[in-house]
Amino acid sequence: MPTALWIGRIDVSDAERYAEYARLAPAAIAAFGGEFLARGGKYEVLEGEGRSRNVVTRFPSMDAARDCYNSDAYQAALAFVEGAAVRDLIIMEALD
Repeated sequence: MPTALWIGRIDVSDAERYAEYARLAPAAIAAFGGEFLARGGKYEVLEGEGRSRNVVTRFPSMDAARDCYNSDAYQAALAFVEGAAVRDLIIMEALD
């Protein structure tokens, strides 16, 4: 079964509120086998529009990635994003 990636692009407008999301989300993600591959590091936009923060997280499967997003723990963390950031998040099947 192929692994899956969360690819997130974020513009934070309220760093203090978003910090609470960043504190809570890793435990929820780890509970579903998620591991961060890139999280807010240096980047370069080659085409299109970028956002100020980018995150790539690998999960064991598409189901695990989706289940994590829909979990109570992740949704509790996600509540701190509302009004604190604009995000794009996709789940993408990875190549083996």
